[in-house]
Amino acid sequence: MDGNGRWATRRGLPRVAGHRAGAEAIRRVVQAGPALDIGTLTLYAFSADNWRRPRGEVAALMRLFRRFLDDETPNLAASGIRISAIGRRDRLPASLAAAIDAAEGRTASGERLHLRVAIDYSAREAIVRAAACCSPGAAPTQADFGRLLAGEGAGEVDLLIRTGGEQRLSDFLLWESAYAELCFIATPWPEFAAADLEAAVAEFRRRERRFGGVTRADTRPSPRRSQRPTHARPTAES
Repeated sequence: MDGNGRWATRRGLPRVAGHRAGAEAIRRVVQAGPALDIGTLTLYAFSADNWRRPRGEVAALMRLFRRFLDDETPNLAASGIRISAIGRRDRLPASLAAAIDAAEGRTASGERLHLRVAIDYSAREAIVRAAACCSPGAAPTQADFGRLLAGEGAGEVDLLIRTGGEQRLSDFLLWESAYAELCFIATPWPEFAAADLEAAVAEFRRRERRFGGVTRADTRPSPRRSQRPTHARPTAES
């Protein structure tokens, strides 16, 4: 969910105003998800590297997370939406960690959508932790290792969307996104609407996923072309 701070700065607002606007975008996307047959939605809210940000901004984000959980947990529970957090909790404020535990418990039975929020999350750290759980001398299969990551992940990612114009993964679900379809859009997160999510899902469904294999179209012979030589005119970019 990228672009909150830049969105605010362009409007002459403090960066935290962008994060508040981003919380509204979360509500829009969560409401739209089930109708688009999205079963699991993971939102990258705060990376392990985000602790490097100014102390005041970090403190404001932690308060915003806590307020979001307090305000939204009853609605999520009533809507059949399960919420859980991935990432470290030992560095979070105790009140926020307690709010996460309470929200997870209250919404545990939700089946319409699994909303996961990545807070103090690093995919590299998650992989290292999973590797540390391997038995000495063992050589786990990819499936086995994926199960070791189960505490941090929820299976393979189908579609990964990044807002705000940047085109990188930034240490997000690296193992799970091995075959994810990537969608990078310029829209900053505070402006991301249900229609943007719908468009991204529609684009995903138009794509052909091979997972390293081939399709029938790949194996059909190409139409025969004229054997006469062609002469292309060089362009300015040649």
